[in-house]
Formats: sequence, C-alpha cells, structure tokens
Amino acid sequence: MSANPVPEQHRRLTQAQVDSICVKHDRLFTGRPGGARAVFSWTDLSGLDLSGRNLSDADLTGAILAGCRLIGARLDNAILYGADLQNADLSDVSLRRSDLRGACLRGADLSGADLFEADLREGSVAAVDAEKGLRILEPAKRSSDAHGAILIGANLERSKLSGVMAIKADFTDAILKDAKLVRANLKDANMHGANLSGADLSGADLAGADLRDAILVGASIHACKMDGARMDGALTDAPCGKAVADLPYADMLRDHALWCETDGAEGKPSQFDEADLRALGSISGYNLTALSARGAVFYGLNMEGIQMQGARLDGADLRNCNLRRADLRGARLTHAKLNGADLRDAHMGPLLIGQDRLLPCDLSGAMIKNADLRGADLRRALLTGANLSRSDFGGALLREADLLGAHFEGARGITPLP
Repeated sequence: MSANPVPEQHRRLTQAQVDSICVKHDRLFTGRPGGARAVFSWTDLSGLDLSGRNLSDADLTGAILAGCRLIGARLDNAILYGADLQNADLSDVSLRRSDLRGACLRGADLSGADLFEADLREGSVAAVDAEKGLRILEPAKRSSDAHGAILIGANLERSKLSGVMAIKADFTDAILKDAKLVRANLKDANMHGANLSGADLSGADLAGADLRDAILVGASIHACKMDGARMDGALTDAPCGKAVADLPYADMLRDHALWCETDGAEGKPSQFDEADLRALGSISGYNLTALSARGAVFYGLNMEGIQMQGARLDGADLRNCNLRRADLRGARLTHAKLNGADLRDAHMGPLLIGQDRLLPCDLSGAMIKNADLRGADLRRALLTGANLSRSDFGGALLREADLLGAHFEGARGITPLP
C-alpha cells in the first residue's frame, strides 16, 4: 500500500513522459547511471503503450491503466494496489509476486501471463492523514475484480486469489497449482483444462463453472458451491478406471519389464488399458516396450528414462509427468494428454521395425500444452491437429514432422507452417 497522499484527480501522463520514466527505471534496474524508480501512483496512463517495458518493482498504486497495452511487459514485484486495469492487454506479461490487491482486471487479457505468487486478495484504499495516520477512503474492503478477464494459459501457481470476483473469467488451461481461492466468486468461469492441484477452494462459488478436464488432485473443496458445474473428464483424488488397490500393477509392470528384457524368456506381457497408475509414484527407467495402456492415467508419475517404444498410449493422461529422456519411438499417443509434461531430450522419432519400414510416433490430436520439449527428437512425428500452445521447443528436432492443423499459440522455439 502506498503512503502517498491520494489526489483529488489522477494526474494524466503523456506517452513521451511515460517513456522517459521507463528509460530511467530501466537504468536503475540494470545498475547504470542516471536511473530512478518508476513511480506512477495515482496517475492516468489509460490507453498508453508500455509493451515490453521493464517495470519490475515499480509503484503503480491506484494508477489508471484502462485499455493500456502491456504485452510482454515485466512487472515482477510491482505494486498495482487498487490499480484500474480494465480491458488492458496484459498478454504474456510477467507479474511474479506483484501486489494486485483490490485491482480491477475486468475484461483484461492476461493470456499466457506469469502471475506466480501474485497477490489478488481484497484490499482497502487508504491515504496519509496528519491527525489520524492512515485514513481509510473506502470503509469496505474492495475485492479484486476479474469479471470477464481472460487468463488463458496464465501461470497463477501459489497466487493469492481469496475473495476475488472472477465471474465468467476464462481460466482455460491456467496453472492454479497451490493457489488460494478461498471464498472466490468463480460463477460461470471457464476452467477447462485448468490445473488446480493442491488449490484451496474452500467456500468458493463455482456454480455453472466449466471444469472439464481440470486437475483437482489434492484440492480443498470444503463448502464449495458447484451447482451446475461441468466436471466431465476432471481428475480428482478419486480413482478413475482400475485403481492400483484393485490390481497388482507394480508386479504386473515388473513382469512386463522382465518379459521385454529377456525377449520373452521370462516374465509376461501385461495390459494396462484404462488403469489408474498414479499411486505407483515412479516407474523411472522401466523397459515397457509395446505396452498397451490406452486411456490409462499416469498423471504426475516419474517416468524419466522409461522405454516405451511402440507403446499403445491412445488417450492416456500423461499430464505433469517426468518423461525426460523417455524413449517413445513409434509410440501411439493419439489424443493423449501431455500438458505440463517434461519431455526434454525425449526420443519421439520413428522406430525401425523392418529393413525399410519406419513406424512414426503418432501424436495426432494430442494435447501438449505448456510442455517442455527442449532438445526432444520429433523427427517424422505425426502432430496433425495437436495442440502445442505455450510449449517450449527450443533445440527440438522437427525435421519432416507432420504439423498440419497443429496449434502453436504462444509456443516457443518452433516456426509454424505458413
């Protein structure tokens, strides 16, 4: 909260004035001479362009930023207490640990924004008073208003959103892991595919919300209103499919691995279609060549270095799995869910199954959003219709990969087809 007196009227700044202040702030931030901290408290910046600016630690308390362009700006640890950000374009902005208490984000576009540990709780606006110290200008606490805000793919991990007003807000594919959403108003919000694992939704209002394919593992939903909420495909703590407690999956996996390693002399092949394998925790380094696990749930498993050449994983849930250096050559992963998976240096190229026959890795229609594919081998992979939004392909091999109809919104390290 700023200690500056609240003026009767916000001081209007021009684009040239703002640019000059931003240049001085950047000089301070980078340790160059002539720098000064950017202080925009109680100013009117509506409609101006601050895209790409570095305003980390800046003071924007009570500022009017309605309709501003802040695309890709850096506002880490910035104070935006009580700021008006209505209809602002904040796509891909970095607001890590920023103070947004009592801010108005109504209709703002925060697609792909990074709000890690940001504070969007309710707050009161106060000013310095000579006799009373701090004088409350608004007797009632004001909730952060995110009504209709667009937060598609935004990172809100460990953010503080208790009491936030986010009616009809779009949280599609947003990361809300361990976020505090106590008493949040999320009526009719779109949370399709959102990661709410470990989130505290106690007393939240999710009536009419779209929670299809959302992750609610470990989430607290005590006294949460969910009348009319859509939950199709949502992943909760409840077992889905055949649970580990019902079948000896650990023994079955060891038998299958032994069968692969001994060329069938020992062990036996096992089938894991529709199995819920989450309780296994780790299957790192296993040889599970040709495994059949269609529609199986691997969510969050440690599968680093696993061998699954030619595996049948159609429709499998591999979200947030550690698949680093995994061998998935020739695997069939059509319509599989790989959002948030670590696929660094994974082998997803073709599998040689004959003298002149190559079996490509089939990822047609797969959901591979917010995944890390740096250094992955995707040569000749079938990615037709796959959703690769906001994934990192830095250093990945994509020669002769079929990317027809694939979605690349916010993806890095990849050049979409014309």
